[in-house]
Amino acid sequence: MKSEKMPSLNIGNLKVKLPIIQGGMGVGISLSGLASAVANQGGVGVIASVGISLVTPELQDMPIRKGSLLGLAQEIRKAKSLTDGAIGVNIMAALTDFDNLLLTAVDEGADLVLLGAGLPLKVPQLLTPERMQEGKTKTLPIVSSARAANLIFKTWAKHNCSPDAIVVEGPMAGGHLGFKRMQLSDPDYKLEDLIPDVVEVVKPWEQHFGKSIPVIAAGGVYTGADILKYQHLGAQGVQMATRFVPTIECDADESFKQAYVNAQKDDMAIISSPVGLPGRAIRNSFLEQVEAGEKKPFKCPYKCLRTCDYKTAPYCIAQALGNAQQGKLDDGFVFAGANAWRTTEISTVKNVFEELAEEYAVAHAQHTAKSEPLLKAIA
Repeated sequence: MKSEKMPSLNIGNLKVKLPIIQGGMGVGISLSGLASAVANQGGVGVIASVGISLVTPELQDMPIRKGSLLGLAQEIRKAKSLTDGAIGVNIMAALTDFDNLLLTAVDEGADLVLLGAGLPLKVPQLLTPERMQEGKTKTLPIVSSARAANLIFKTWAKHNCSPDAIVVEGPMAGGHLGFKRMQLSDPDYKLEDLIPDVVEVVKPWEQHFGKSIPVIAAGGVYTGADILKYQHLGAQGVQMATRFVPTIECDADESFKQAYVNAQKDDMAIISSPVGLPGRAIRNSFLEQVEAGEKKPFKCPYKCLRTCDYKTAPYCIAQALGNAQQGKLDDGFVFAGANAWRTTEISTVKNVFEELAEEYAVAHAQHTAKSEPLLKAIA
């Protein structure tokens, strides 16, 4: 039987060899190193825009706002110098400097921007036709429900524009989650159920704007078999993050990656973030101390997140994540997806793509073998 290969992913006139978008991971986990490596293997490499100056020595003495914008521009340029593939930027809508980070990503020629952690409703007012460079930078809002997707479409349609694709992120993702804590274990919020609902919302908007608007599945996507599963549910691509952390090319310190290798299933924890959202992380002594009521003193040099009440927060999450990226795990913690405990070794991005391709081919063959008797019976 011929081995089935993964299809390509088309987002407007952006042609991507494989239907895999690497999830953006901050602070500093996915920068130009990981993003360019993923792009070179045929996926979309994604730079996380949040807090770049915190983990870049030459920018740490600058005002955070200036350093973050300069750092993002530098990382995009560096990534583009290392690959001819697609490079994206993840930008959290909750960031106080969202507008300038978005404009920087577009001006630097990012192939796409992924817009999460809030509803990016004012994007059409920010991205004028001139800024959009004739549609070079694709816009991909990240949503956790069909209702949120529809609201974005309705709002953007008032400006006669629409997203180029929609990312649907389920409750098994790592980092900050777009769900209430009680919803994380509620079967009604499984990604498998969210995908078809969003696909149905998107269809009339595709007709309205006369273009294809792919739906991308995210949150707990870990294997090639997962990619096939979500394709069968209507997704045209996936976003994956956790699988790419324990790789040589990932921009985090080795001890950060080793935390994935060492993690057991029981180590995966849901935390209450200072930004007002639940988050998924690997349990460690820092988080245990916070849970026990210990406060970590800090000064807030720049309120980077709109939803963070720094006056009452037990710690600075940007500082904690920046510390973890640099291997200072006693003073920070590691965000991770629900499947991080399945990690067994630190590999390479190339090996991950080869494994995903093999897993996809095996799953496709198994699906075909199960389907053929049924098709013959129907015939």
